[in-house]
Amino acid sequence: MPLTKRDVYLGRGLGTWAFWLHRLTGLLLVFYLLLHILVISTAVVGSTDFNAAMKFLKAPLFVMLEMGLVATVCVHGFNGVRIVLFDLGYGVKKQKEIFAALMAVAAIPVVVAVVIAWPHIFA
Repeated sequence: MPLTKRDVYLGRGLGTWAFWLHRLTGLLLVFYLLLHILVISTAVVGSTDFNAAMKFLKAPLFVMLEMGLVATVCVHGFNGVRIVLFDLGYGVKKQKEIFAALMAVAAIPVVVAVVIAWPHIFA
């Protein structure tokens, strides 16, 4: 049976964006993990090097990058929940609604983190 135009998946929907967003956030988390290991390894050299690194990382730029980390973890985690739901057979026909709802839930801890970090960014 030949495929009709209606049956061909063009890959331009919200599911495709969610797929690529999940891959991108996963790569960003791996990159962060490598940087985290690099910074923590300065403790092996000595406490003065580690303390200098920690003082450097308290700069407003790094506080804002930590907010990006919180957003990345939340988006990746809640999108992972969406994928698990689909793998279990729940909500496959409601992908857009589930994605929107989970991203709205993911925004809550991001907003809380930004409110907490705001004074440290502009101190």
